[in-house]
Amino acid sequence: MSVRALTPVLAEKARVELNENPNTLKDDLQNIKDWLAKQPHLNARIDDQWLVGFLRGCKFSLERTKEKLDLYYSVRTTAPELFRIKHTDPLFDEILGLGSFVILPKPPRPDAPMTSIIRPGKYDPAKYDILDILSATNVLMRILLVDDDNATVAGGQSIIDLEGVTMAHFLQMTPVTMKKMVVFGQDASPMRMKGTHYMNTPPGFETIFNAIKSLLNEKNRNRLYVHNKNYEELYKHIPKDVLPAEYGGNAGTIDDISEYWRNKVKKYDSWLQEDYQYGTIESKRPGKPKTAEDMFGVEGSFRKLDVD
Repeated sequence: MSVRALTPVLAEKARVELNENPNTLKDDLQNIKDWLAKQPHLNARIDDQWLVGFLRGCKFSLERTKEKLDLYYSVRTTAPELFRIKHTDPLFDEILGLGSFVILPKPPRPDAPMTSIIRPGKYDPAKYDILDILSATNVLMRILLVDDDNATVAGGQSIIDLEGVTMAHFLQMTPVTMKKMVVFGQDASPMRMKGTHYMNTPPGFETIFNAIKSLLNEKNRNRLYVHNKNYEELYKHIPKDVLPAEYGGNAGTIDDISEYWRNKVKKYDSWLQEDYQYGTIESKRPGKPKTAEDMFGVEGSFRKLDVD
């Protein structure tokens, strides 16, 4: 079994909060692998470190882990636009260089969630689509799920900085795009969402915020924080020492962190190359195949979302 040993503080957190038991971990992993082998429609990674991330995300419920794995790979097949940019594409490096999305290399505390910073105002909506940004982001998120124990044990939190966001950015957030983002981030991804912090909110923000909020479950709705320009409030949740200089911190600059991720992506080149093959073959799914309409169709007034 090739699973990294957790630090003592994370091991205790995993035991108390996630029901992780080192004595049964090997059997749990084998159970999931045996199940995957019997699914004609599922083509999934079976390396231990990857699968343990799903077990942790489901608090070691084997049934929930199976459901989440199925959903994760179904999204990869029914929403391929969320994964269309590969790490070898020039566009990937271009988007990484924009600094629209970075994951901070260091957690706020040894047992804290990993923190990402999302700055949509840093990309030109006339040149890039939000789906390009999400697709490039998902390359980093896949690495995080196999590389970072804080992410799989403690979860993730985000700072969404809306400085410089325009109406053109908001118009890219169609109801279907928002639904895909929420289904993937909340339901399919094994990384638990522990908080989203909105900064520098512009006019029109409330409409998008309320639309996304309506798609979230109650637990995640209660983990949304709107700080606008109140950085002191942000620091109560995410201390300065792990934040980049652009946010009053001393953890380097956004460019420094982007370079850190460039090097990390190079290290994971062969892993990522292999990973592109995985997904579902819906025609082989027992019962009814899943479609994009089934998974991401939007109904009622939400379909008519209007940004004023």
